[in-house]
Amino acid sequence: MKTHTAEASKIIEAPAEEVYPIIADYRDTHAKILPKPYFHSLEVEEGGFGEGTVIRFQIRVLGQKQTFRAYISEPDPGRVLRETDPISETETTFTVSPYGDGMRSEVRISTELKNRGAVEGLTAKLMLQKIYSLELQLLAEISEKAILA
Repeated sequence: MKTHTAEASKIIEAPAEEVYPIIADYRDTHAKILPKPYFHSLEVEEGGFGEGTVIRFQIRVLGQKQTFRAYISEPDPGRVLRETDPISETETTFTVSPYGDGMRSEVRISTELKNRGAVEGLTAKLMLQKIYSLELQLLAEISEKAILA
């Protein structure tokens, strides 16, 4: 069994300090960046913004619906947010960095898939990368509309 990493990144036409709170706000805006064909629910069990938040969500991939529970930490507040599922030991990290003149940002979503066989790991990696690309597109749309408002 080996570890596979699924990741996607995008340059967003909004400053990092405007983008990060959209990701960190699990009570409101985070749910809006989750692609609906895949994500079926997002419930906040504790907290709601950044560090200390506990969430439960359902995702459907390859015809299977799975429920996950994740604990949110901020290893680098305002820049790095991590969702950790203690059962599967899966970690998904959102990294938001200023880009260019600071009026844009680069956002990277990355998940380490541990203890997966070659076929399962590769399939999950490819599906997650597709989902993350859609998620980043939704994040870009929300972020760019927010700075125009």
